[in-house]
Order: sequence, then C-alpha cells, then structure tokens
Amino acid sequence: MTTAQQTHSDHGHEHGDACGHVSFQHGDHVDYAHDGHVHRQQEGQWRECEVSQHTPVESHGHQHGHGCEHTSVPHGDHVDYLHDGQRHAAHEDHYDQH
Repeated sequence: MTTAQQTHSDHGHEHGDACGHVSFQHGDHVDYAHDGHVHRQQEGQWRECEVSQHTPVESHGHQHGHGCEHTSVPHGDHVDYLHDGQRHAAHEDHYDQH
C-alpha cells in the first residue's frame, strides 16, 4: 500500500486517546480523522496518510451508511467507514480501501 504524506507544519494540537477525534489502526501506525483529513505522526510531525492507489475491497456483503454499525469517518467530500481493520469508501459499484 502506497501512501501520500503531506506534512502539516501548523497542526495545532496533539492527537491521542483523549483528543476527541476518531482513531483507528492503519497498518503499523494509528491514524486520526481531523477536519476531513486523516493524520498520522511520523518523525515528530503530523502528516496526512492517504492511500494513493485504487484498491477495491475484494468482497463486501453489505452497504455502508447511516445505521450500518460501522464507525463513520468524514474524509474530504465523502464519508469512509471503518470495517474489519480497513477504511472503506464507496466508489462506483464497489468499495475501495482508503
């Protein structure tokens, strides 16, 4: 999985257990959803953690949406859903891993 990592030099607070933002495991690190972006700490800086490739979810047996019981994560102009350790986003007739 390739990720784009834009540094946020003006990130005004530290993320952590009590910061109030949705957090989730993403590979070998923890991401935090904040203001429509997904951030991770790396080398003492907060960076966006975005998948830069189109990766369809292989099998997905239900629709995500209000009431689906998965945590929703505002992300840019859409909403992702945390599902089985992945962040899913609707794309055409399937879901992508974000």
